[in-house]
Amino acid sequence: MAVPGRRDDLVDDDGIGEEFIGPSDGEEAQLPDELFRLADAAQSGNVAALRSALDNYAGKIDDPIEDGDTLLHIACLYGHLPCVQLLLERQASLECKDEEGAIPLHDACAGGFTEIVQFILNFAANIDGCVKRMLNTVDSEGDTPLHHAARGEHLDVVDLLLKAGACPKKENTYGQVPAAMADEGTDVWKLLIGEEFHDDLGVWDY
Repeated sequence: MAVPGRRDDLVDDDGIGEEFIGPSDGEEAQLPDELFRLADAAQSGNVAALRSALDNYAGKIDDPIEDGDTLLHIACLYGHLPCVQLLLERQASLECKDEEGAIPLHDACAGGFTEIVQFILNFAANIDGCVKRMLNTVDSEGDTPLHHAARGEHLDVVDLLLKAGACPKKENTYGQVPAAMADEGTDVWKLLIGEEFHDDLGVWDY
């Protein structure tokens, strides 16, 4: 699950992705070279290297790399749209979960990557029920992608998710709606509060 402060081992203080570093020689789970090449390409945004590594990979595109993350999780986490596009063209799953129950959309929303979120929603629109399932998917703390976008104060992403049908009244494990993730008085908070109490039909579709 991509949340602020997660994976400090892969991101420097400026939030810029460093070279993918697998487990050290002394650790039990040494990342195989072929997975290392895939992960490094997805994290760095090198779409040519990713394509080449995929062409030479005998495993499945949704094989977990780290903490249950797939290549699509990694590309979404680091905001590389061309890699996301390539992975989806190669039939990567939008609904694979990492060890904390997060799907790639959680990662894209947490990072505020508007173009990736839009692309994922457009792509998923051609898969029966996929958009609704993704918007309602919760991680280990009960957070939806909308919770993640709100926590990061990503207004454009929040707006996209709401227009796609995300529910602003869905509570996480701690009883918090997405508006509670944003700072009070911010544009994100105002938008979510307005949506939470705007009820045309009297019924919200959870």
